[in-house]
Amino acid sequence: MSLLSETHAGLASLLETAGFPRVEPAILQPASLFLDLIGEDIRGRMFLTAGPDGEEMCLRPDYTIPVCRDHLDGEDARTPARYSYVGKVFRQRSQGAPEFLQAGVECFGRDDLEAADAEILALGLDSVRHLGVDDADVRIGDEGLFRAMLEALALPAAWSRRLGELFGETDRLEAALAVMGASEETGSALPATPTLARVLEGLDPAAAKEAVAELLGLTGLRPVGGRSAADIAERLLEQASLSAQDPATVRAAELLSRYLKISGTPRAALAEIEAFAAAQGLDLGTAPARFAARLEALEARGIAADGMSFSASFGRRLDYYTGFVFEIHSSSRPQAGHIVGGGRYDRLLSLLGASEPIPATGFSIWLDRI
Repeated sequence: MSLLSETHAGLASLLETAGFPRVEPAILQPASLFLDLIGEDIRGRMFLTAGPDGEEMCLRPDYTIPVCRDHLDGEDARTPARYSYVGKVFRQRSQGAPEFLQAGVECFGRDDLEAADAEILALGLDSVRHLGVDDADVRIGDEGLFRAMLEALALPAAWSRRLGELFGETDRLEAALAVMGASEETGSALPATPTLARVLEGLDPAAAKEAVAELLGLTGLRPVGGRSAADIAERLLEQASLSAQDPATVRAAELLSRYLKISGTPRAALAEIEAFAAAQGLDLGTAPARFAARLEALEARGIAADGMSFSASFGRRLDYYTGFVFEIHSSSRPQAGHIVGGGRYDRLLSLLGASEPIPATGFSIWLDRI
């Protein structure tokens, strides 16, 4: 604690008093944890080294993944648990010091999802007020609603997977929808499909795998990057599926583009989403009711729904987020970017090896932006 300023020490105390004991994961972490979950794009921003056994290691670029990993190494990962942290993370950045302070909380194992989401956002707001930010601008989204849209549209598996992965990356998602909606009727050109993908189209995965393996054997070529014949066949079948013309898929692209433009205060946006889904004959399941229940839980904590802004296209760029997401900005300093970012990430602990799904939600505070 002595390494922290009085303000940051006070923040650490606030988080602990709220019921989130402070933890401090190891600074040196296996690089594969971040590369596998975030992607190779983060490699250029990490500080890398090698362990005695040659394992690639890195200085922790964030806290969430190490806290999750330590939780799974505990006695009973399914037991509800809370953690907080205030300490240094390390990233190579074009602006700002590569070593900077980050704070945050993680909450695992609570089954009352909407109440847990509300508590986390409320604590995030308490935290920035403690840090002197009295003009918080809260922006929220819901990946659960977007996933419900994908399911209601009964998209081909390849498109559902691709769009789900891109949610939160607006430019790439819009580009994918443009390809998805391309057809002769719309006057848009479909992307070229690799010849081998067209040849494999229609085969079941087992037959496609055999065909690719035989081709590799005949040519003497070896897969690169550790990919197997099955990996290559799966990728080629996906390319063929993504390039196929289908009137239902073209319509789905148009509907998704319209859905993603919905924004406003949360209750008004929810009413618009429900009206849109009803008009198009789309069943969004329990997602709208869960969204409404979360708003009620937030208001029970004194957070006015009308004081927040919602966008159907807003999501976190990490693939393990699954539901409610939020950012807190300072209205007077928009150039600083978001000060707090967080939400629900129920997939992460399973991706890290949990034997069963574990609900998880939390936030991180970028202290160098305040």
